[in-house]
Amino acid sequence: MEIGSLPPGERPHAVMMPYPAQGHVTPMLTLAKLLHTRGFHVTFVNNEFNHLRLLRSQQSADTLGLPAFRFATIADGLPPSDLEASRDTPALKYSIMTTCLPRFKELVVKLNEEAETSGGALPPVTCVVADSCTSFALGAARELGLPCATFWTASACGFMGYCHYKELLNRGLFPLKEEAQLSNGYLDTTIDWIPAMPKDLRLRDLPSYWRTMDPDDIMFNFFIHEIPAMSQASGVVINTWDELDAPLLDAMSKLLPPVYTVGPLHLTARNNVPKESPVTGIGSNLLKEQDAALRWLDGRPPRSVVHVNFGSTTVMSKDHMLEFAWGLANTGYAFLWNVRPGLVKDGMVALPPDFYAAMEGRSMLSTWCPQQEVLEHEAVGVFLTHCGWNSSLEGICGGVPMVCWPFFSEQLTNCRYKCTEWGIGMEIGDDVRRTEVEAVLREAMEGKKGREMRRRVLELRESAVASARRDGRSMRNVDSLIQEVLLASNMPIKLVNK
Repeated sequence: MEIGSLPPGERPHAVMMPYPAQGHVTPMLTLAKLLHTRGFHVTFVNNEFNHLRLLRSQQSADTLGLPAFRFATIADGLPPSDLEASRDTPALKYSIMTTCLPRFKELVVKLNEEAETSGGALPPVTCVVADSCTSFALGAARELGLPCATFWTASACGFMGYCHYKELLNRGLFPLKEEAQLSNGYLDTTIDWIPAMPKDLRLRDLPSYWRTMDPDDIMFNFFIHEIPAMSQASGVVINTWDELDAPLLDAMSKLLPPVYTVGPLHLTARNNVPKESPVTGIGSNLLKEQDAALRWLDGRPPRSVVHVNFGSTTVMSKDHMLEFAWGLANTGYAFLWNVRPGLVKDGMVALPPDFYAAMEGRSMLSTWCPQQEVLEHEAVGVFLTHCGWNSSLEGICGGVPMVCWPFFSEQLTNCRYKCTEWGIGMEIGDDVRRTEVEAVLREAMEGKKGREMRRRVLELRESAVASARRDGRSMRNVDSLIQEVLLASNMPIKLVNK
């Protein structure tokens, strides 16, 4: 029997739980759309804070009330805060670890009670798909006897770094003995003992949360807690494709339940979710997008614009903001820069009048733009990025070389892979200087290295497009995940191929 032919109350019902940050919500919502396309009833769970932000950012709140794709919320344990600001990350991680399991379990029970009283209009919960940073949801699924998958939304190289945090502790590399270790060459110490990673990997290339003298640091210990908990799942979903990460995926498969590569997810969904599907109108951005950026790009010469976006959580100093601004202005290139609320520490810096005079007529400052479409626009020549994984994938799929300024977490590992292993990026140093910004952007746009980066990124783009097409490996892996994990305790059901 096909899922799509089942009455609404008998369809499989997946509860999807992202970690409450933009870079996690976006890929989880994309995966949810693919499951809906295959006939699933979906309940997508946000924390209350992000749900309010999502409601505010949507063109119409009506898109958040579809019959077979519903939203629900749980409290994250933190007090209300400004919707324009990012949450305190350590406090959020600690609260998630310690308070959310009973709340999530209570929600699943409530959904089942609603199903019982719906007269066949709603199905009971049949499976859980939880972000790998929300192990509480995996624990709740196990307690309730539900099949569960975990979704690692970051990079494969980032996973291998986090996975070996405990080895840093065992080898005496964590915690730091003194803060001075961060500035005396210690970060260039080579570590050659992480499987499938480069033998010349440096400490500075690992996800950054180990850089502390505090053995009880919340951020470090969060990953010590969450990574082993992934083994509670029956399958691991990851937003990459085999050709990009084959050695890393082989190493991951030795450490985890079966791994399903489904990326790049935004292309997989574009090719497999019908345009007429009601879920196509559901957005994931927690900030309101400004479409004016695309209109601004129209008509500009091919590969003439630098796109700049440091993501949803990076916070830079006022000095760094000014150095980036003048470095961009001094190149003479046109640039489109996402300057979101909260980007600058202690409030937005007032850029000087002569900067605005220098950029007049050739540049645009936006607060948040539809980045996938921007990076696929022929006018964009280089992407200046913080190296978050979603942005990295969008840069590859746009065929755009990248200039990298990683800020924290596995962004540093992604930067290493882009600049050294894949050959598609160049890095700007931590201590930003306008002369370096200008020189690196010029080389990336017009230099010999820039041309080689473009050649390499176009090769990777070709493999990404092949994996994400309608009959590609990534969608076949979504279907395998459904049959082998999410429907594991149910009768055999044929998938809907629309």
